[in-house]
Amino acid sequence: MYRILIVEDDRGIAQAIKEQAELWGLEARSVQNFRSVLMDFAAFDPHLILLDIALPFFNGYHWCSEIRRVSRVPIIFISSASDNMNIIMAMNMGADDFIAKPFDQSVLMAKMQAMLRRTYDFAASVPVLEHRGALLSTGDNTLTYKGEKIVLTKNEYRILLALMQQKGRVVSREKLMEKLWETDSFVDENTLTVNVNRLRKKLNKVGLSDFIVTKFGVGYLIE
Repeated sequence: MYRILIVEDDRGIAQAIKEQAELWGLEARSVQNFRSVLMDFAAFDPHLILLDIALPFFNGYHWCSEIRRVSRVPIIFISSASDNMNIIMAMNMGADDFIAKPFDQSVLMAKMQAMLRRTYDFAASVPVLEHRGALLSTGDNTLTYKGEKIVLTKNEYRILLALMQQKGRVVSREKLMEKLWETDSFVDENTLTVNVNRLRKKLNKVGLSDFIVTKFGVGYLIE
């Protein structure tokens, strides 16, 4: 089932779209906290986003730009500000389509279905993991925090992926070494420690201090 994230502060419009999407066999969710749209995006991992321009705190252009830093998920703008300048700006920011309000619900659903077919008949969705505002993209093995993209080595990425997939649980050193053994490099206890320390330095540099917690004699944890 395709998942649709609705970023629309008019609750009536958002609810009507959600109900119509569900009638078409789609799973839909509306953003509730417009200060942290990226957190909802990471948690829901949508296949398509409907995005208004005029939103509380930050406008749709801001969130389109932020999402495009970590994902190629299709984005359709829905807005009453449908003059040429806004349409051009939306496309330049990375949007895939623009639908003017007011719109016919059936036309919107047909456009969404067409976008989903075009996108996912040829490419799989790239999941994003989120913690404390940091977004780990499995598409290009990068971590993004406050708009800054952090390039990870293959081993750093594998360590962070394993920890974020098990968020809230301790991952043993043995399990992490198994993950690193999937590479061509020889891995022992010291090599793991070196990789974790290098990863921590990169995280600290962008403000993610204490992101990885050590459980001495056991392993590592992201709380």
